[in-house]
Amino acid sequence: MLDRNSRIYVAGHRGLVGSAIWKNLEQRGFTNLIGRSHQELDLLDGVAVRNFFDRERPEAVILAAAHVGGIMANLRYRADFIWQNLQIQQNVIGESFRHGVKKLLFLGSTCIYPREAPQPMTEDCLLTSPLEYTNEPYAIAKIAGLKMCESFNIQYGTDYMAVMPTNLYGPNDNFHLENSHVLPAMIRKIHLSKCLYENNWEAVRKDLDRRPVRKTDRTVDGHSSEEDIMSVLGSYGISAGTVTLWGTGSPMREFLWSEDMADASVHILLNVRFKDTFDPSRKNSDGITEIRNCHINIGTGEEISIRETADKIARETGFKGEIRWDASKPDGTLRKLTDVNRLHSLGWHHKVGIDEGISRLYKWYLKEKNEYLR
Repeated sequence: MLDRNSRIYVAGHRGLVGSAIWKNLEQRGFTNLIGRSHQELDLLDGVAVRNFFDRERPEAVILAAAHVGGIMANLRYRADFIWQNLQIQQNVIGESFRHGVKKLLFLGSTCIYPREAPQPMTEDCLLTSPLEYTNEPYAIAKIAGLKMCESFNIQYGTDYMAVMPTNLYGPNDNFHLENSHVLPAMIRKIHLSKCLYENNWEAVRKDLDRRPVRKTDRTVDGHSSEEDIMSVLGSYGISAGTVTLWGTGSPMREFLWSEDMADASVHILLNVRFKDTFDPSRKNSDGITEIRNCHINIGTGEEISIRETADKIARETGFKGEIRWDASKPDGTLRKLTDVNRLHSLGWHHKVGIDEGISRLYKWYLKEKNEYLR
């Protein structure tokens, strides 16, 4: 078992989930945490990762590092999403095993489930039908990661847990206009449109200084001309008082506050073992005990449409303009509601609802001083 002096490596400790897990561990009294930025340790470099494990010898590992993005990024950079995530997982999970790590927690995503999965999605619907096309490479990488953990446990008796969080949002989120997930992207777009409508150029320039928008031929920041700023924001559907968002707004989504996700993750790391996640009496027609789908969904069990989420953001930000929907762009999976009965049976429930979460995140966004760290 882990104690408060255990050496715990949090891979991806500056990201949305990793930073929340780090904070949660500190609040629980853990003092021997290990973190490395991408500049300090490139997880795609197998030799560097092996040397890191040789030096640091962590007792537990939380793999929260991943190459992530929204629909647009997943469509455009399909090779990057499967290759980089497989490489990260191979290096970190493989070196954890080689170095005798006691406990490992692998973070995946509910995009592992089929596009037409029954709702709500139980852990057992994995690999029962085709995946959503737009994020198939990313999903396959995450499926490989959870199966890697499961297979090590079965063959070598390790205790590597895999959790599948639903759509996350919270402090240290990614607000990139192209690569971020839907909720933080909508917050930024609606905020900028509101500022343009109010002719509040000071706020627009402040936003772009924190998070410059990089196009292939130039970078637009707070020092750019009004013409350049309007041009680049317009390319993302942002103008004075009007925001154009992808799709129809009809897909249903389940959103989980990142600090709730962190608390669930640490709860599982400290209190749940692999043997708690399957029934050893389950056998197939050949009499072979089938140990599969031992991962754990982490979510709220509640869903809301993208359109209603945008309306809630508009109310929170004070946006008085118009939200338009570009139905020529993909919606993605129509529903992605998790079944969280296994999680609840293991003793954890979420605390932060969507209204409180949007309010918290927008306040954090306005106060946050530094450019996104990832």
